[in-house]
Amino acid sequence: MSKPAIAAAKWPSVAYEKRQWASRSEPGPGSRTKVRQHQGPYRAAVPARVAQLPLQLSADAVATTSDAANEVARFDAELGGEIAPFAAVLLRSESAASSQIENLTASARAISEAELVGRGGPNAAQVVGNVAAMTAALALADDMSAQTILDMHEALLRDIAPGTAGQWRSEQVWIGGSELGPHSAVFVPPHHDLVPDAIEDLVAFIARNDLPVLAHAAIAHAQFETIHPFPDGNGRTGRALIHSMLRGKGLTRNVTVPISAGLLVHTDRYFDALTTYRAGQPEDIVDRLAEAAFAAVANGRQLVVELRVVRADWQDRVRARRNATVWRVADLLLRHPVINADLVSRELGIAPQNVYRTLQPLIDAEMLTPSSGARRDRVWRSTEVLTVVDAFASRAGRRSHSTRH
Repeated sequence: MSKPAIAAAKWPSVAYEKRQWASRSEPGPGSRTKVRQHQGPYRAAVPARVAQLPLQLSADAVATTSDAANEVARFDAELGGEIAPFAAVLLRSESAASSQIENLTASARAISEAELVGRGGPNAAQVVGNVAAMTAALALADDMSAQTILDMHEALLRDIAPGTAGQWRSEQVWIGGSELGPHSAVFVPPHHDLVPDAIEDLVAFIARNDLPVLAHAAIAHAQFETIHPFPDGNGRTGRALIHSMLRGKGLTRNVTVPISAGLLVHTDRYFDALTTYRAGQPEDIVDRLAEAAFAAVANGRQLVVELRVVRADWQDRVRARRNATVWRVADLLLRHPVINADLVSRELGIAPQNVYRTLQPLIDAEMLTPSSGARRDRVWRSTEVLTVVDAFASRAGRRSHSTRH
């Protein structure tokens, strides 16, 4: 028998208010007509207050969300006994997928090298920032507040945009349309004066314990994206918020289920669901998150299976005692497929002068490929692990495209 709807009240749509617009800068050559088109009042969103709103979902949506939550919990429990090899790679994969939704793509090698030694290109640096935001989101999951959200954003952009990282926006932003003004935008989020109060209302909504976790996280995410509290990084921070809620509400305890990789499969559906949410239809974003969870678990399971195959193959290729340090390095490679002497020494407690001797059996077995250049700057990479992680990203690769949010 299907579960009943959670409540019987309609979810409100976003209201709008008129605001006056002043052009930010002098028009460029030949642009006076366009500038005139972006003068005068415009309509900015006024998000509904959701802290205590009842949520109505169809019986089918409730059942689907429940099944998806069970899949997420089961996957998390499956890895509970072997967290170390997979937690880091799953978190990094989720961060890469969330960044790819924003058209920030980078290979597993570039991301790993950016994380390790700060090289790999600007997109890889952005993904590393997303890893930091995700890490903060999980660490702060039990203490959700406006400051927690600021801390996630600060971790995301501290190295990319330090001037605005961890601060609410101080100007109007909009999605789509012209850079000259908000008048032709697809969506104009609330005026910046409304942001702090809207966030406090959202935090109160997140604190509730009367909603199914996955549906709760979906609605909180959509409300966050509607508020759009930052000048940049809203999508990535909002998806980190999902994981903070999944951890804080106890649905996940061990690993990061790569939900963004599931959303990436059909970005049009995801962005459309955010639009219909603003029209007072919350069920679409709940369905999309459930759909993404099923896809994420399937893809995550395949990633874990392929990593286990790689590790088992290494066991056959390297001749060493079972308790030899070389196997600790092998396990480290599943978490960090690009390493250097400093990382190995720090993570495994090996004296720096002994690192090279420890790595040699792995190099001889062609498990590690060294970079060229001076020995002190040398890094080694596991091509096999990097290939598996890139295959995960390829399977999650977006099937459709839409306006960036």
